[in-house]
Amino acid sequence: QLQLLVNQLLSNEDPLPYAFHVDTREIVHNLYADVIHPCGLSAEQQISITYQPQAVFRVRSITRCSSSLAGHTEAVLAVAFSPDARLLATASGDTTVRLWDLWTDTPKACLKGHTNWVQILSWSPDGQTLASGSMDKTIRLWDPKKAVPIGDAIRAHTKAVTSIVWEPLHLNKDCTRFASASLDGTVRVYNARTRQLQFALTSHAAGVTALAWCGDGLLCSASRDKSVRVWDAASGKLVRSLDGHAHWVNSLALSTAAVLRTGAFDHDAVAPADRDEAQKKALERYNAAKGDAPERLASCSDDFTLFLWEPSVSKKPIARMTGHMQPVNHICFSPDGRFLASASFDKSVKLWDGRTGKFLETLRGHVGAVYQVSFSADSRQVLSASKDSTVKAWDLQKRRLRNDLPGHADEVYAIDWSPNGEKAASAGKDRTVKM
Repeated sequence: QLQLLVNQLLSNEDPLPYAFHVDTREIVHNLYADVIHPCGLSAEQQISITYQPQAVFRVRSITRCSSSLAGHTEAVLAVAFSPDARLLATASGDTTVRLWDLWTDTPKACLKGHTNWVQILSWSPDGQTLASGSMDKTIRLWDPKKAVPIGDAIRAHTKAVTSIVWEPLHLNKDCTRFASASLDGTVRVYNARTRQLQFALTSHAAGVTALAWCGDGLLCSASRDKSVRVWDAASGKLVRSLDGHAHWVNSLALSTAAVLRTGAFDHDAVAPADRDEAQKKALERYNAAKGDAPERLASCSDDFTLFLWEPSVSKKPIARMTGHMQPVNHICFSPDGRFLASASFDKSVKLWDGRTGKFLETLRGHVGAVYQVSFSADSRQVLSASKDSTVKAWDLQKRRLRNDLPGHADEVYAIDWSPNGEKAASAGKDRTVKM
């Protein structure tokens, strides 16, 4: 009835799906059962119901392992789908990066060149370049179509590389700039075409652990000096410092990350005609995802807490989120920005409201530390990878376990859900990648 009412009020020709909330309670069955009765309200009171549009498409739940991809000879440390969801890249402790064809679930290429563990993978938003960062202190760029290196290694840092991010497509249609962070405490911005260093950001007092490149041209870096710094990516000037954590900051997440990662490719993965059209489409998608409010940045730390910030507006946090009993390792926003999921060493995944930072639910079920989380493209499910050798799929509407996915023989380090929602990939210590 609420769906019909909203669609009539907004005079939608095709009815769209909506989610309804009263404060943080979602209306799943009906107003009385979900809100009035549990909250002890009376039917005489005025209740404000907020509606939010949901994805028009639905991602089918992940239920089984369709293939196990063997080939790596050491633990697999990172998995990343390309923006057009055609290829999967995996990085391993055997110093190689492997590309897999997703139509056939077969190996496409083995990219060799690094001399130590490869921990970081990052696709450019147009899908034309893959960057890998390693413990050998270098960054390598690869052409995924021809499966060849682009030039030699970029000897960027004096310690291990911890993060690589690309400039969003709508700010740079040629995707020529990327930033890298390292345990040497610096952030360096490079031109990928000329391979030249544009500038280095050196004000952190300890190793930098994570980067996020915002859609409005700001670059955020998180460090073991307990701070998050916000820089102007055009000039390299420090804009503001976000302080509040009491221990190392482990991970950053942007509310628009899903759109920035895929650039001009939506869930249909239709390639744009040229770079100008790609830039225009990427800008439209970014503006739709951002809405009227500024972008939000979440940070998580070894102090067991998370913070929610608006880096373009203020250095004061929107919220400080407490509840985890152990260090928080990884965080991820849902593609529509409504939810924030956090993975912790306390064996739980917690769900938070992506706009206000209010606590929503604890998803319990893992019996080991949870390493990573990843949302489906329609924001209705979340996957978690754990030390207990399982991957679990959670239903966000019912807030409970949807599918348990065993099969790995050891700890699962990395997980990713493809941008079109067709497949998910997990990998870990048992050296296999499971689709």
